[in-house]
Amino acid sequence: MTQDHPLGRLFLPLLASIVALTPLAIDLYLPAMLVIASDLNSNLESVQVSLSSYLGGYAFGMMVFGPLADRFSRTQLTQIGLLGFAVCSIALAITRDIDAFCVLRIVQAFFGAAATVVVPGIIRHYYKEHTAKGMSYVSMIMMVAPLIAPSLGVVLMMVWHWSAIFFVLAFYAVILFCITLSTSIDVPRFTNEKITVLFFTKNYLTVFANKAARNDILTSMLASFAFFCFLTSVPFIYLDYYRVSEQLFGVLFALNIIALMLGNLLNTRLVPKIGSRKMLYIGLFTGLLSGIAVLAESMADMGVWIIASTIAPLMMSLGIIASNADALILIAFEKHTGTATAVIGTLRFGSGALVGPLLALIQPNNTIPFATFMFMAVILAGLCQLRQRNFI
Repeated sequence: MTQDHPLGRLFLPLLASIVALTPLAIDLYLPAMLVIASDLNSNLESVQVSLSSYLGGYAFGMMVFGPLADRFSRTQLTQIGLLGFAVCSIALAITRDIDAFCVLRIVQAFFGAAATVVVPGIIRHYYKEHTAKGMSYVSMIMMVAPLIAPSLGVVLMMVWHWSAIFFVLAFYAVILFCITLSTSIDVPRFTNEKITVLFFTKNYLTVFANKAARNDILTSMLASFAFFCFLTSVPFIYLDYYRVSEQLFGVLFALNIIALMLGNLLNTRLVPKIGSRKMLYIGLFTGLLSGIAVLAESMADMGVWIIASTIAPLMMSLGIIASNADALILIAFEKHTGTATAVIGTLRFGSGALVGPLLALIQPNNTIPFATFMFMAVILAGLCQLRQRNFI
């Protein structure tokens, strides 16, 4: 448990702060999308693609750095990621071209993956069979970032310019880098193999060859796809379709993030008693009911507060599903936690990267496409768990 680490109770907040790089990099600039589009002589759809670019870059970074986390110092890998993330953030703040903006988001995410891919394996080492509890604690602390990020993004724009958002991201990464210089987050390593193509291939084959874990991996991916459907669509839904103010956008967004935090809090209390598998089933059942409600309300074109209040329990269920699916996967791969994390992250963020282009292709003029995507993702996750029962 975490009391064995020199940082004691500060250990989980540090891990959560590192993981928070990605939600901050995404959520801080959500309310600025329309302004960025105008300033870069582009449109909202192109700026939404920059979100998908980030997710794609993050997925690729996970593929590269996941196996390396099983081989090298996790502290040094995190430091490389934090420095690269900071440099890219500064470049994003000064660019004035939408194409360069999207490319820089890919590189920023690539380095962000190096910093964050190490965290689940560290939690797995300290929490062992209670990994879901540790993951939920980190997620709950980390959710403070997206809770305040949209409102902070609005304040930064009002005080100065949207560029301030990316300067703040750079400053945040540098602070974390300085902390890691005096703190080790390393855990035991089980291999000293040379880094070759065979090394990567062998690690990935070990994970994918585990038939019992495949359905949990797909469940985690589908839960994330549903989450990114919301994340990518939320500027259109609240700012464009319902035409709420940027300040109210922050409030509505916070409501959904609080629901995610409540889901993780509930998970920390219940998972030691009933186990990750049963908690996963509870999350799926809640998500199914909430998904039906959101889809029905979208078809009836109900008001913004009704939609937002129904999205909240759906978001809570996605947090429960993802935390427990990830924990079950990590428990199955003690010696390959970095690679397992890479598989989870690559599929998770890779599927999330598809959301932006899909929505740009459909060009939705209401909330029905977003609600349909989320509902179908929960249905497919449920089918994966029905198949999983054959391996239990």
